[in-house]
Amino acid sequence: MEIKIGTQLELEPTYTERVEKFRCKVVEQKESIIYIDYPINVATKKTAFLIDGSEFRATFRTEDKHSFAFNTEVIGRKAGNIPMIMLHCPKADDFIKIQRREYVRVETPVDVAIQFKDYKYQLVTTDISAGGLAVTLKGAIAFQDDDEVKLTIVLPFANGDAKYVVTDATVVRIFENDDQKIATIQLTDTDDVDQQHIVRFCFERQLVNRRKEINPFDA
Repeated sequence: MEIKIGTQLELEPTYTERVEKFRCKVVEQKESIIYIDYPINVATKKTAFLIDGSEFRATFRTEDKHSFAFNTEVIGRKAGNIPMIMLHCPKADDFIKIQRREYVRVETPVDVAIQFKDYKYQLVTTDISAGGLAVTLKGAIAFQDDDEVKLTIVLPFANGDAKYVVTDATVVRIFENDDQKIATIQLTDTDDVDQQHIVRFCFERQLVNRRKEINPFDA
């Protein structure tokens, strides 16, 4: 799949506390490089000057209305009639299709602490999204369906950085699955920054899982 000239990209910085979005258009494409016009900050409507080496999550829509995302990096500039910024473009196999109707959910173990009243539990997720997660329960637990809890979620990123998301949540359902007790939990008070951390973490893990599927012996 090729990103066509004129395609609008939306860029979100990765590994930053700030929640920003930039919009730009693809002007040229050569092999693994995309040339874009200078992006506009969605909030301020001002032109943004991106620094070489800056990393972003780029999203775009195809003509048939499908949305995709990929990780990219500013690798330089090109002078011309239209000043352009050069972005690295990965192979199409590394593009992730986005389901716009719901948050991307990825199956991956993540450490999470659950506090319910005076009880605290250290558990591990079976899957996670920016809207909620599922955890495997161990031993007796005090909380039940519809109880409100507080979560501390540890998100380890590939660059060695770790983000801690603290949020209120609601227990949706507790059930048995293959001799394991599972609790599904909905996040109810996640701010924009923490939500972006989870979205980026899920996206990063999706890329890792995709590569394992393509090259299982490299995992």
